[in-house]
Amino acid sequence: MAKIIDDETIENVCILAKLALTEEEKEKAKADMQKMLDYVDKLDELDTEAVEPLTHIFGSDNVFRDDVVTNGDCRKEMLANAPKAREWQYQVPKTIG
Repeated sequence: MAKIIDDETIENVCILAKLALTEEEKEKAKADMQKMLDYVDKLDELDTEAVEPLTHIFGSDNVFRDDVVTNGDCRKEMLANAPKAREWQYQVPKTIG
């Protein structure tokens, strides 16, 4: 059986989640949390001896393409649109004293 959810646990959850629950809401939350833990405990009963651990549900490996530069160096074209440029950089007005 899973850990029993007690009043102290509910209080800690309320503090961490910054919740202000009434006593009735705390009792309902306690029951709901207990149901969740019991369900997770039930999953432990499954025989997973022959199941290989997964990092994700898809079996494919890296499907990303190689990073290949296709447009090359176009600094001249980019700086052609700048109002001012100096030493291959955009020149902008000073904004801080």
